[in-house]
Amino acid sequence: MTRTAIQRAAATDRGVGGNTTLVIAGAASLSLSATFVKLADVTSGTAAFLRCLIALVALAPMALWELHRRGAMPKQLYPMAIGAGVFLGADYVMWTASILDVGASIATVLINVQVVVLPLIALVVDRTAIPRRFLLAVPSMLLGVALAGGLIGGTGDDIALRGSVLGIAAGAAYAAYLFLNRRSTQRSPDHLVTPICVATASAAVTAGVVSAGLGDLDLDISASAWGWMIALALLGQVAAWLFISSGSRSLAANTVAALLLLQPVLALAFAFMVLGERSTWIQLAGAAVVVGAVWTATRHPRNRQS
Repeated sequence: MTRTAIQRAAATDRGVGGNTTLVIAGAASLSLSATFVKLADVTSGTAAFLRCLIALVALAPMALWELHRRGAMPKQLYPMAIGAGVFLGADYVMWTASILDVGASIATVLINVQVVVLPLIALVVDRTAIPRRFLLAVPSMLLGVALAGGLIGGTGDDIALRGSVLGIAAGAAYAAYLFLNRRSTQRSPDHLVTPICVATASAAVTAGVVSAGLGDLDLDISASAWGWMIALALLGQVAAWLFISSGSRSLAANTVAALLLLQPVLALAFAFMVLGERSTWIQLAGAAVVVGAVWTATRHPRNRQS
């Protein structure tokens, strides 16, 4: 291998490592979301709507600055961002209801059916091949998710059927959002904030309409609830999606999906430390399985040939 080739390979490794770190940082930020929702103690529709509405206060000025500095985003990407927001709004409404039904940690685990759905969407729409190592790791990932969420080894009494169904449906919508958002940032790398801002606005409208229609929207909440909603919007919405969008555009869909499986593992830790939700040894074993499967699915072995 020539010196130039070695330098290029090293630069690629650094890029992959940096993008992986960004996605992990986004997963860590998202993992706090369920805890914030529980602490706010508001209805699912209220939480879904307010997290998007408050996030727009931070995202809108950033998007305007980006458009001023880098020019207009291609017009064909706006429908994509709006569609992504519809899926995100539906995800938030269903997922927040799941949190209230089955708890912060289990709901965060259930939503990660995206690990299978996202690569499948990429395969069907973009004909993106799924690496063999990822396919081999999927059963372990799903087993770890089921163990960590208490779906295996639990009493069954603690998991409401509605919460489980909503959590899984939220995961499918979540995968659709991730796919559309990732495609948007790939097609216009200069625009990171703008598609997130448009999608968040679309999500706010979707969550607001659905929640109001179900009679689940209540804006008369306490000062402490507003505080937790602000924290949710800024950390679990703005920071999380900026990290994930920035890192995911240069990573394969299956890699992004696998890395985001760290979210339920971290959610177990935060739920224990903040909410006192205690995990069983089976759940902790499941978290360890998830970490191992993610490492297996996303590692990039070096070419040792010279």
